[in-house]
Amino acid sequence: MSVDFKKLKSFVKIVDTGSVSRAAGILRVAQPALSQQIASLEQHFKHQLLLRSNVGITPTEAGLILYRHAQIMLKQIEQAQTDIDRSARSLSGRVSIGLATYSSSSALSLPLIKEMRARFPAITVHINDSFGHILSELIMTGKMDMALIYTSDPIKGVTLEPLFREEMFLVSPADMKLPAEPGQPLPLSALDGHAMLLPSKAHFLRRLIDEGLARARSKPEVISELESVPALGAAVLDGLGSTILPASVVLETPSFSGAQLHPLTTPVIDATVSLCVSDHMPLSEPALAARSVLLEIVTKLKSGHHPGIRAI
Repeated sequence: MSVDFKKLKSFVKIVDTGSVSRAAGILRVAQPALSQQIASLEQHFKHQLLLRSNVGITPTEAGLILYRHAQIMLKQIEQAQTDIDRSARSLSGRVSIGLATYSSSSALSLPLIKEMRARFPAITVHINDSFGHILSELIMTGKMDMALIYTSDPIKGVTLEPLFREEMFLVSPADMKLPAEPGQPLPLSALDGHAMLLPSKAHFLRRLIDEGLARARSKPEVISELESVPALGAAVLDGLGSTILPASVVLETPSFSGAQLHPLTTPVIDATVSLCVSDHMPLSEPALAARSVLLEIVTKLKSGHHPGIRAI
């Protein structure tokens, strides 16, 4: 049995109040659980620590010794927490984070900035929204700290940590007639001859889309290639055609407001989103702080009800 600070805190509170029941009320712990903690301490130190009588509880000689030491240790752990919190607030610098264009990771930028501002106000967060291969090159050359990109395949010069998978959805104008009601799945074969607005062929997402369409033997009409999310949203809502994107991008982008979504099947188009960092340059303290916050936000994303997001 090890002595933890929770048991010591309970012991000190009982001595201070002279009552197990009063201490239990203050600590919001069940009285039997509190008594069990004291019994564990007495078993560990092999001495009776408290004397129980009709007028209350008083410490034994051994209990008084433990009480004095416990107060010192609890004050030290409280000071350690204060020092840690102060160091977090004083942590300053700059961190650069890349988020792949057209991925759900772009929807993480606002939560990331808000959380970094709340925890580390002296750290400046630089967000870069670009192609995955460009972001990985920036990380390899030390011009960027980390990025969330599409791919799980090895890239020379960087380390990849797969975080989650996301499925692609057909995004169409609200009034467009399609073979299924909004929200219902559509096979890729239904897009044969359909007017499409897609990223350029240099984009990883476009390669995934083309591979899926080829497997379904579907040949839509690509009327335009766009690299701007707002421009793509405006073109879709204007009725020019449909596009294929993660649902989170559509739901988090005002320019897609009102568009209809359809999961795509036969085959499903999905991609792995990975955290990309240099394999030869260590992260700075501000970058380590940002990485921790980013991974927390990703964990919340995976545990929430986000369409198309799947744990690996």
